[in-house]
Amino acid sequence: MKKVGLGILSAGALLLAVMLLKTASFTSRQIAVEPVAAAEVDGQRAARNLSRAIQFKTFSDQAPRKSNSAEFKAFHGFLEEAFPRIHRNLQREIIADNSLLYTWKGSDDSLAPILLTAHLDVVPVAADTEDDWTYPPFAGRIADNYIWGRGSLDDKGCLLATLEAVEVLLGDGYIPRRTLYLAYGHDEEDGGRGGAAKIAALLQSRKVKAEWILDEGGSITVGIVPGVSQPVALVGIAEKGYLTLELTVEQEGGHSSMPPPRSAIGILCSAIHHLQNDPFPAKLEGPTRELFEFAGPEMSFGMKFLFANQWLLGPLIKIQLAKANSTNAGIRTTFAPTIIAGGTKENVLPQAARAVVNFRLYPGDSIGYVVEHVKKAIDDPRVQVRPSGPDANEASPVSAVDSPSFQVLQRTVGQIFPEAIVAPFLMLAGTDTKHYAGLSDNIFRFLPMYLTSADLERIHGTNERLGVDNYEKFIAFYIQMIRNSNKILE
Repeated sequence: MKKVGLGILSAGALLLAVMLLKTASFTSRQIAVEPVAAAEVDGQRAARNLSRAIQFKTFSDQAPRKSNSAEFKAFHGFLEEAFPRIHRNLQREIIADNSLLYTWKGSDDSLAPILLTAHLDVVPVAADTEDDWTYPPFAGRIADNYIWGRGSLDDKGCLLATLEAVEVLLGDGYIPRRTLYLAYGHDEEDGGRGGAAKIAALLQSRKVKAEWILDEGGSITVGIVPGVSQPVALVGIAEKGYLTLELTVEQEGGHSSMPPPRSAIGILCSAIHHLQNDPFPAKLEGPTRELFEFAGPEMSFGMKFLFANQWLLGPLIKIQLAKANSTNAGIRTTFAPTIIAGGTKENVLPQAARAVVNFRLYPGDSIGYVVEHVKKAIDDPRVQVRPSGPDANEASPVSAVDSPSFQVLQRTVGQIFPEAIVAPFLMLAGTDTKHYAGLSDNIFRFLPMYLTSADLERIHGTNERLGVDNYEKFIAFYIQMIRNSNKILE
């Protein structure tokens, strides 16, 4: 027994030594960055431009007939007025009536172009919430060192910042070596099928293959990544897929005084119950693994020890991450029943019941796999499962973090936000990049601004706002990113 005990202790000591060695070799993935003088940005002028942009009610929602084309045209006119250098020097094309594509021709055709994208549209504000705003949602008020209003964060801040950056570079006499495209769809909030998809198709027809594409996405966060005290610039290197399934049950119906063992509603509720008891498997791979590879070495020792030894502690990590909705969504395909309907009268058995379930697909989980998982989990031939709506798309490809393009983005973050570390992550929401997937192997989703947890709740919510100082660095980042892509990438 003494030998057995010594053997166990020796094995335990060896295991601990291996884990400590793994932790010691779990070194930083941050890169050394040479300091640069950030470009001078007229923050007050930029704030006034964004203020005016917010005042255009360029709505997009799931009822395209509500979209106001005249408002988009007026917005186009404002952009011409606000950015005269761009409209004198770049080619502008109007795509699908309301979207815009600008081309800044580079001096070296042998170099792959780069593409910055944003969207012109915003979500409406519910009428019964307008009084909850500190300032009217479409007034574009500049107060308390913020620009207030719908679209300041999503996504007119990004749209205007890219234009401000190019306007500054043109004013400096800058001549890019790489061609730069500015692509602005008009219906991202409705899936982008009428805007970004048409722009992407046009660029594909011209055989454009971009070095990188940068769209909205993650931001610079504080206190959101556990165990990291520094600000973390979260760069989306992939985004989840999207699928909606409709579950339907049809029965004979009848009078509620003589019910069968299970009505159509009962069968449907049972199906949802079985589905919720059979979640998709958790994964620590792809963009989620890369997140911890970059953020883990910057964590406190205990957290660093944990993530350095995923080979052994992976199951424990998954259990912990699954406890919060936000982190659970980052490790698996998720689903949520969002609509349920059935019945017309309290004493009548319904002949049909229907539920809508929305899925967000983890990279590697195909639409076909998800449908089969649902059918197997429900395991009831009385429940019909079929796709619903036009917006289904597979999860995006995962962009490589060892590519020169990612390293240029990482370097640019370090130059403009030297206090931040960079970490790739999986975007949970959708962006227009799903339509640009065929145009580049390097697609990144990142908004170069500080956002707190409270700020994230303002997106699509009440009191959306962007700090004026925040916005100046927002613009400076794009200026430096363009410069770096023309100077460093060869």
